[in-house]
Amino acid sequence: MRPAPVTVRAAAKVNLVLSVARPRSDGMHPLDTVYQAISLYDDVRASPAEEWEVGVTPVGGVDCSGVPLDEGNLAVRAGQLLAAHHGLDRAARLDIDKGIPVAGGLAGGSADAAAALVALDRMWHLHTSDDDLLDLAAQLGSDVPFALLGGTAHGGGRGEQVTPLEDTGDHWWVVVPDAGGLSTPAVYREHDRVRPDAPETPPASHALLAALADGDHAALAAALHNDLEGPAVSLRPELGERLALVRAHHEGAVLLSGSGPTVLALSSTHEGATQTRRALLEAGVPVVHVATGPVAGAHVVELVG
Repeated sequence: MRPAPVTVRAAAKVNLVLSVARPRSDGMHPLDTVYQAISLYDDVRASPAEEWEVGVTPVGGVDCSGVPLDEGNLAVRAGQLLAAHHGLDRAARLDIDKGIPVAGGLAGGSADAAAALVALDRMWHLHTSDDDLLDLAAQLGSDVPFALLGGTAHGGGRGEQVTPLEDTGDHWWVVVPDAGGLSTPAVYREHDRVRPDAPETPPASHALLAALADGDHAALAAALHNDLEGPAVSLRPELGERLALVRAHHEGAVLLSGSGPTVLALSSTHEGATQTRRALLEAGVPVVHVATGPVAGAHVVELVG
């Protein structure tokens, strides 16, 4: 019997705090971060195929021109890794409806990989354990395990060691994409150049964790921090102008998302976020989203048959 297609939804992530240490001997950077999944989504539909195939459809004007349509796509690598884990010689077609901006520091590729793991596991009836899925996710990239979990979580190691956190708040995010992407490896290299004195161990995010536990929005906003913001602006000085523009139209915390170039503004209410969005659109910013968090990690939204 031919397996039925399965569609899985996975969310974008933001880093509430991102502290970066100097690189280890293997070249990876120890991180202390707090992730939050927000309501910008990619949907990945897995269906049977003889060879690996990828299709990408933009949602909401997302530029998908840089998304690989071959084995360079992280979702395909996720499927291959899952099949190898079970000793299987299988392939599939993965159709991605992409609503997460590409190369924007929002972990869209990681979301697709997490969605592919869940969709293929379900379609192939593999019943992979949660621990094994998380281990496979960690092999694919630092953000993939969190994309499986969603919600709000603390990240250690290089970001792949995730621990769910209690988050009693409703957070509203103004998300301002940039037309040009930024290479994450390039931003980390610039971090190492401009911060040669970075510590061997990243500082812990005690203030932000306390703010989340207390549901204290003001303390949370004050604790937002991203060590990669300066290096990203160093590579793309116009991002400094974009950050300043958003700050001029938003009463609250503003920071870069991950390695950039997406800019985030935090609001305690939906009304406040929509007011900022309206002001930025009137100021000439072409695309501005409003999203909420935390939301669920990768989950099945359609099971045909």
